[in-house]
Amino acid sequence: MNALILVDIQYDFIPGGALAVTEGEAIIPLVNRLIPQFDLVVATQDWHPHNHESFASQHTGQQVGEVIDLYGLSQVLWPDHCIQGSQGAAFVDSLDQRTIQKIFQKGTDPTIDSYSGFFDNGHRKATGMEDYLREMGVDQVFVVGLAADYCVKFTAMDAQELGFQTHVFMDATRGVNLSLGDTQKAFDEMNQLGIQLLSGANWRS
Repeated sequence: MNALILVDIQYDFIPGGALAVTEGEAIIPLVNRLIPQFDLVVATQDWHPHNHESFASQHTGQQVGEVIDLYGLSQVLWPDHCIQGSQGAAFVDSLDQRTIQKIFQKGTDPTIDSYSGFFDNGHRKATGMEDYLREMGVDQVFVVGLAADYCVKFTAMDAQELGFQTHVFMDATRGVNLSLGDTQKAFDEMNQLGIQLLSGANWRS
């Protein structure tokens, strides 16, 4: 059984949002065309408390984009984003949400970030998505959403590591690109792990 994983298609990740991804909104029409082709659709949602320690605002003198050690893990500092209950944390209205069967919230622990939809960045706690997909009989996952070089990449990498046959629609994601070329680097990393990179525009189930 196939599942489509919609990663963090939220207002704070599209132009005008707190952590805007260039052309982030451009993926939504394609994502909406892909959704009806899947047996199961699930979504991840960044859902941070206001004092999340991945926010640069929580570290005096530190700036967005700087990297710190956060309780033993390397942590990029981000602008405040996807705060629980805020408009920025909401799914974009133009995303077809009617057939989303389960939402997995992540980044809820203020002491650790969570890029992957399966685990926090230290793999200390699971979101429950693996168990749900297995209960539903899923063996293949297809990943879309924001952003290619962070949450999409780590969600896909964890899915592959967990034994799901994993695919990413390259044209249904966009990258943050803190450094020039980060998105292509992410695609290269995924490809090297055996994750299949596909064109959603040309795909039919």
